[in-house]
Amino acid sequence: MLFKELIQKNASTLLSMVFLSGMPLIGVSLVSYVLYRSPTLLQDLTLGESLLYFVVLAFLMTFALMPTTVAVLITGFYFGWAGAPGMLVAYALAALIGYQVASSLDHGKMTSFLHHFPKIDAVMNELKTDSWQLIFLTRISPVTPFALMTFVLAVLRVDRLRFLLASVVGMLPRSLFFYWLGTKAHDVLALVRDPDSGPTGKLLVLVLVMVSLFGLYYLINRALKRALSKGAENRVKNLD
Repeated sequence: MLFKELIQKNASTLLSMVFLSGMPLIGVSLVSYVLYRSPTLLQDLTLGESLLYFVVLAFLMTFALMPTTVAVLITGFYFGWAGAPGMLVAYALAALIGYQVASSLDHGKMTSFLHHFPKIDAVMNELKTDSWQLIFLTRISPVTPFALMTFVLAVLRVDRLRFLLASVVGMLPRSLFFYWLGTKAHDVLALVRDPDSGPTGKLLVLVLVMVSLFGLYYLINRALKRALSKGAENRVKNLD
């Protein structure tokens, strides 16, 4: 019965999460094809065209049509460091749009469904108190899908402003590194298909992934302990 209720009441949320999980692979293929056919497409853009580029970029990242790492690499390659502020604004805009879309689709249905599982619901509520750290740690990892995590965090109903600030701060370390790679590259297609960053870059990526994994483990474990402790306290009060 619960599984049926999950599907019936959260169909739009679940379908959106499946969509966002698969789109990055398709997005990379489409971007590679476009750049192969028109390698000079983004060269010598006017101010208006550049602004349009960053708006379109935000839309593509919102719906996982372009992975954020690919977006950063391409922008660094064509725009150099002059495009870094635009990239940051596009990222923030994508995060906000994604948050709004996810909230509109879900309407709190997923969190309502979690009330059927008191322990899980209690842990989720505890995690919300550490939402800044939670968001930061999900964003700092280069292997965490941007659009999917935006959707998940919005469904958990974390604070919007905190979500935006922690997302931008969390993305900065890896974004700046991949942006730098883009500015140094000589072949944009090779860069998109295989952003080989050398030993130093691979070490940095590994460190960021490990920080994310261990940090999330610590947060979830602490939230679980707090939830269990509060549950025990409530049971004692009820007995009294």
